[in-house]
Amino acid sequence: MITIKSEAELDSMRAAGRIVAMVLKELEKLIRPGITTKELDEFAEEYIIKNGGIPSFKGLYGYPASICTSVNDEVVHGIPGMRRLEDGDIISIDVGVCVDGLHADAARTFAVGKISETARFLIKVTEESFFEGIKNAVAGKRIGDISNSIQTYVESRGFSVVRDLVGHGIGRKFHESPQVPNFGKAGVGIRLIKNMTLAVEPMVNEGSYKVYTDKDGWTVKTIDGRLSAHYENTIIITESLPEIITL
Repeated sequence: MITIKSEAELDSMRAAGRIVAMVLKELEKLIRPGITTKELDEFAEEYIIKNGGIPSFKGLYGYPASICTSVNDEVVHGIPGMRRLEDGDIISIDVGVCVDGLHADAARTFAVGKISETARFLIKVTEESFFEGIKNAVAGKRIGDISNSIQTYVESRGFSVVRDLVGHGIGRKFHESPQVPNFGKAGVGIRLIKNMTLAVEPMVNEGSYKVYTDKDGWTVKTIDGRLSAHYENTIIITESLPEIITL
């Protein structure tokens, strides 16, 4: 069921979104060759709790950590551990926070040291595709208008959009209806209504759009071993451009 949020619910989501944004900014400062993904997770969990939030991911469907750390060919859901980041890596970090029972969610892909021009361009296009998509995240438009804008932008830059994973509604539950694909036809799907809340999250691959889940049961990887980037924000639908609550 798609839920339209009250002003009180939106305020709680905004509070959660502010913590998400702060965590990501602080994590960016820590990212360097030699740091482990476990250290990033430990910092994020402590920071979220200290600032009045609850990590949304920890325990969600049995997930064992507070953030997702996906490196290089890992698309999403990478589990933090003893892996040390290396110069030239890229890392996607996904963070969810709950305040007063309401959730917010965002992700960024960061450079580790000096990265290739291809990697830098992939990160740039992924972020830009989000902003292309939300030009159509307006009351009266349809989900497909967002999806098609993202796909068209990404493919025009020579990359591919993951199809097995999509964005989602968010609020009292971390994953709510509707699904928000990053591909599809304009003019189709449910109509957007003021005060709907969505997590829009392009996942963009350097090569094939095909992916698979690793033997850990969580980490999704590109089928061809090439790079992937992820950019996500939680938005509130309005009658003009959406309010982004995780920036």
